[in-house]
Amino acid sequence: MSQRVYIFDTTLRDGEQSPGVSLTVGEKTQIARQLARLGVDIIEAGFPISSPGDFESVSAIARAVKGVAVAGLARAEFKDIDRAWEAVRHAEQARIHTFIATSDIHLKYKLRMTREQVLEAAVAAVKRARSYTSDVEFSAEDASRTDFDYLCRVLAAVIEAGATTVNIPDTVGYAIPGEWGVLINNICQRVAGIEKAVVSVHCHNDLGLAVANSLAAVINGARQVEGAINGIGERAGNAAVEEVIMAMHTRKDNLGFFTGARTEEIYRASRLVSTLTGMKVQANKAIVGDNAFAHEAGIHQDGVLKERTTYEIMNPSMIGISRSNLVLGKHSGRHALRQRLEDMGYFLSEEELNSAFASFKKLSDKKTHITGEDIEAIIEEQMSALPHSLTLSYLHISSGTTVVPTATVGLRRNGQLFEEAACGNGPVDAICKAVDKITGISCTMINWGINAVTSGKDALGDVNLKITTDGEKVFFGRGISTDILEASAKAYVNAVNKLIHIERTAAARQAEKNEVEN
Repeated sequence: MSQRVYIFDTTLRDGEQSPGVSLTVGEKTQIARQLARLGVDIIEAGFPISSPGDFESVSAIARAVKGVAVAGLARAEFKDIDRAWEAVRHAEQARIHTFIATSDIHLKYKLRMTREQVLEAAVAAVKRARSYTSDVEFSAEDASRTDFDYLCRVLAAVIEAGATTVNIPDTVGYAIPGEWGVLINNICQRVAGIEKAVVSVHCHNDLGLAVANSLAAVINGARQVEGAINGIGERAGNAAVEEVIMAMHTRKDNLGFFTGARTEEIYRASRLVSTLTGMKVQANKAIVGDNAFAHEAGIHQDGVLKERTTYEIMNPSMIGISRSNLVLGKHSGRHALRQRLEDMGYFLSEEELNSAFASFKKLSDKKTHITGEDIEAIIEEQMSALPHSLTLSYLHISSGTTVVPTATVGLRRNGQLFEEAACGNGPVDAICKAVDKITGISCTMINWGINAVTSGKDALGDVNLKITTDGEKVFFGRGISTDILEASAKAYVNAVNKLIHIERTAAARQAEKNEVEN
């Protein structure tokens, strides 16, 4: 059996199901391109039938991203499978991923189907998917709580029907590594025709065991691992892709398996996903957390200074953390900025470089030295911008302990200036109310936070916030500036732009639908 393990990344499907995460088509495409650079084997781009937006995202990724398989998720229903194929059919390698629950608890309470009905539906779904593409994956949802003999029957039947990958999900994160490894081993031994398919696992992290369970599965015969960058996803999340990759890379002496991943792209992928989803990576997170390569104890510091491997089992550069001391300033030119960006893995078009250079020059008037972290913040802020959106032109604040906080805000769109003023409980509240006056949209801010990009009095403030209008759809915004209030205004405008973009897109789709029906 091959020691090659395939990485199936579901950041854009299961990962986006994290509460409060809502990505635009452009943001999803950016993440997909970075996942391709990382070298994952399959990108699960979304669930096409779930919404017009998801269909559009999957279709855009299938067209734009090369060198990787693109999968669309579908329930074991013909309409889902047809829609999934319509979305992924332009990919270099198109995969349809169909699923149905197999545990008795799901059959009784969710599906209200018998075992035989589920078996028939699974086989029919795989055959339908196989009529479109030779790359078909089947998942037995809640496999970890499914009767073993019945699970084997279902897997054997879908393989005979044409499934080329069979996925065994621990949907609720219930499994323990030892028993999970035994289950996978028994499946590899018992299921008829299993040698015709790749055995995959999709482990959730409800007990904090998703990565451990994934590795136990690989040791026992699985050759595909499903997960998400930073471990994001439903409830407690999925197996963290970067942890799975680095565990196999660092302990290949013990495990003996390998992936096709380019490890130096891990950190950049983590930062991009964190930035665009608004889900901060905890400081002590393995591999990509801020403290992963930090040493505070004197004994540790002394050891690392003498020999890095005394306390570091991985080299930070291995995952793409740059230790470059190159500092740019106001006299640095466009070429120096381009070189620094390329060193960091950002390859920009001339238009994108011009925009980044303008932001860089503006920042260099406020800061004496600009570090790599500052530059990353500039680029990542620009990545979250939408075309033809509102931009902050100016901001005037009047505030203090004895005056009512007042904000005057100027926003531009396509060269036209819109201005309004408002009072609030504080300067940030006043800014938001002024923006609401301009847009005519009343938003509720449900979360606001700030981080310093670098240290010092002139550090960039990185504001992240979330807004909603109905309590259901949540929109994330990000803004950076050496002025916290300006950063807050930028973040709020960024979130409102996303809200407007999604609402306009939905309205346009509805208008097209009405026109077709009439």
